[in-house]
Amino acid sequence: MKGAVTYSPRFDIWEDDDELVLYGDLPGVESGDLNIHFEQGDLKIYGKVAPRNANVELLYGEYGIGDFHRSFSVSEAIDSEKIAAELKNGVLTVHLPKREAVKPRRIEVTS
Repeated sequence: MKGAVTYSPRFDIWEDDDELVLYGDLPGVESGDLNIHFEQGDLKIYGKVAPRNANVELLYGEYGIGDFHRSFSVSEAIDSEKIAAELKNGVLTVHLPKREAVKPRRIEVTS
């Protein structure tokens, strides 16, 4: 991927008490063309989108074609062993569960 022109797909990041969830638009991406790696606190998402139709001329395009790359710095509060991802209908969903020690919890007060 060195030297190649790449684009950065858009992602939304949501958080609840248990996890962070990343939703990324990856239209045209097949799971075999998608790579997700986690190393030293960095979540890297990269791959390639093949041209949709080589027999016609593209007049206007908003979707990325070719190599893509996106990187996120991930807190130590995330349990990296439980990171999971799924690609469905052009949307990548990455679940980043929080470690038990950082999840909010209610403390009972006794008298």
